[in-house]
Formats: sequence, structure tokens, C-alpha cells
Amino acid sequence: MATIRSEITTRAPVSEVWSAVRDIGALHTRLVPGFVVDTKLEAGARIVTFANGMVVREPIVTLDDEARRLVWTAEGGRARHYNAAVQVSELDGGLTSVVWTADFLPEDIAGALGQMIEAGMAAMQQALDRLAA
Repeated sequence: MATIRSEITTRAPVSEVWSAVRDIGALHTRLVPGFVVDTKLEAGARIVTFANGMVVREPIVTLDDEARRLVWTAEGGRARHYNAAVQVSELDGGLTSVVWTADFLPEDIAGALGQMIEAGMAAMQQALDRLAA
């Protein structure tokens, strides 16, 4: 199994960052606009449409307000197995950290999946930095 871990920091308050992450139906408007173009909710999951046209069903595994941690899996796309978590943490100096960790199979999709995660984190950085203004 392969793992990708990506981290960004922002000056946006931790409470606002977590609010955007935990709003699981608003990926396309609040958290990663442009990277995700539509999000629809259904019981226990969200249907995510990415800018490249890929549509994935993402069952929500954990939404933990105390730990500020969201965990989901994915059905569809190229991964045979995909499990991911985003965790939001308050850092010194008024900074907020967001870490996205993804575990997946097969390992040979690491390059393509890494590019998608990088694009998602870039969109997230822009959206969250706007909250800091």
C-alpha cells in the first residue's frame, strides 16, 4: 500500500478552516473551488465531481469535531482501495495546519494521485488564505 501526505499552513483561524473542511457538501464552493466543481450529498457519503470530469463517491468514515479530523474512502476512479484523512491543527504564531493523508492501492497510481492531491492542496491554500484576509 502507498501513502501520500501533504501539508499546507495558512493564517486563517483554525475554527474557520475546520468549518470549511467539515462542510462536506461544499467542497466546490468553500474548500477546493476549481479543483472540485460539484458536490452532492447522500446518506453517509458525498458524490464529488472533479474539474477533470472524474466522479467519485466518497463515503464519510469519521467526522470528529474534537480532533478536527475528517476521514473518507472513495469508490470509483483508478484506485482499488483509497482511504484518506484531513486533519486541522492550530500552530504557534496564529497559523493553522491542514494535513491530507491518503493510503491507496495500487501503488502505481501514486504519480497521478499525487498530482491530484497537489492540485487539491493548491486550491485549498487559495480558499483558506482568503479566509485570513
